[in-house]
Amino acid sequence: MSVKIDFDLAATLAIEGSSRGAPPTNAARRTSPFSLRLTEAERARLEREAGGAPLGAFIKAKALGDTKVRLRRTGLSIQDREALARVLALLGSSRLANNLNQLAYAANIGALPFTTEVESELRETLEDVREMRALLLQALGIKQEEKP
Repeated sequence: MSVKIDFDLAATLAIEGSSRGAPPTNAARRTSPFSLRLTEAERARLEREAGGAPLGAFIKAKALGDTKVRLRRTGLSIQDREALARVLALLGSSRLANNLNQLAYAANIGALPFTTEVESELRETLEDVREMRALLLQALGIKQEEKP
């Protein structure tokens, strides 16, 4: 059996939810989504009451009387999350990682002239990357590991 056939078979089985390829039971199938129109004030109230929980999960729990709702408390407002998402998207679309990889490759093959000026610029760049990492971790509410 070829790798492609193995992959296709595994993907098909994963989609169908069974190792034997049987279609999922009615209990495993999800129904179509339920749509609800809200005014801006109603949505804002629900978002405040949800307190960081996903809005859909909060509404479902409230409607069904469930007491447990998985919280996603980051301490970030929705505007902060949107700004953070934009920053991460820009960082991801930048060629920073690719450029650093090319510099490392050039250094490894001896094609990068390693002068004191280049060393200084690389150290500044490394410090900038460390600072960006620290700021992103702080924005996400993740504590940085302390170095010994």
